[in-house]
Amino acid sequence: MSHLRKLVHSARMPIRWGDMDAMGHVNNTVYFRYMEQTRIEWLYACAQRLGIGAYEGQGPVIVNASCTFHVPLTYPGEAEVRMFVGPPGKSSVESYYEIWMDGKKYADGSAKLVWIDMKTTKSAPLPEALRELLAPAGA
Repeated sequence: MSHLRKLVHSARMPIRWGDMDAMGHVNNTVYFRYMEQTRIEWLYACAQRLGIGAYEGQGPVIVNASCTFHVPLTYPGEAEVRMFVGPPGKSSVESYYEIWMDGKKYADGSAKLVWIDMKTTKSAPLPEALRELLAPAGA
């Protein structure tokens, strides 16, 4: 992941026994939950910073998500999920994730967030205040 991106959030996720599957490692679907939780924490912090309810009737949806698994996570442990964003588009932003444990990277992920009008379900321009938060450092 060598594209221009900005670290916006980091979260720690305890690996629970129930996250494991029959193969003895964290199930692949749980990685998406870890990324989702990190993304929601970041979005909530953005809403707090910009004023809750500032964009009533609009918000982000995920239009695609992916994960590349490098090493299986196992119980017990605590994973760190680092979230990055790329430069904002007119109505979307790419988010990128790295999942680490004990100084080793276990997975890379991504998800494209598109800002939509909830009534029409059509894309809408990113709010200017959010665009400013997403701007690359030094831009």
